Amino acid sequence: MKVKFTKSSETLVIIGTSAGGIHALKTIFHGVYPGFRLPIIIVIHRLKNVKSHLEGVLQASTDLLVKEAEEKEFIRPGHVYLVPANYHLLIESDRSISLSVDELVNFSRPSIDVSFVSASEIYGPDVIGIVLTGANADGSKGLQSIAENGGLTIVQDPETAQVGTMPEEALKAVPQAKVMTLKDISTFLNTL
Repeated sequence: MKVKFTKSSETLVIIGTSAGGIHALKTIFHGVYPGFRLPIIIVIHRLKNVKSHLEGVLQASTDLLVKEAEEKEFIRPGHVYLVPANYHLLIESDRSISLSVDELVNFSRPSIDVSFVSASEIYGPDVIGIVLTGANADGSKGLQSIAENGGLTIVQDPETAQVGTMPEEALKAVPQAKVMTLKDISTFLNTL
């Protein structure tokens, strides 16, 4: 699938997912070339009081550095940042990370919408927002914000998602979003 997007040195990729997301992320990362240089932020719904091995699981699927995002950390190329459980991730104007324990949004913390809106406000047209499998509408308002600020919007084909609700809701909010399979997403990222 041909998608036009002009990458800049400031481009950010941000991915939101929920139910079925670990498998989807592993599939994408298996297909991304080792030399991929853009920063990636992953917002995935997960339990707040359970020890997670997500960092290690995803690290086994990629040569990119996968790490949990830390307060005041600057976003760097070639890094994959996982939003910690029970925190919202916001991006400051200096492109550093801010973690918040504000109220749940869409019954979630982290909220995909919160992070997507923040990314769209800071990165404008230099953000690529991707919504993957999930069981609620989180991410649809954030993806709409990315589109309104000139960023590129991608949604996993709901027919290929483990749970199609989140991609379907995202497409209702942003009908012009590019619809892709997980393999298509990897292939597209490799063109950047």
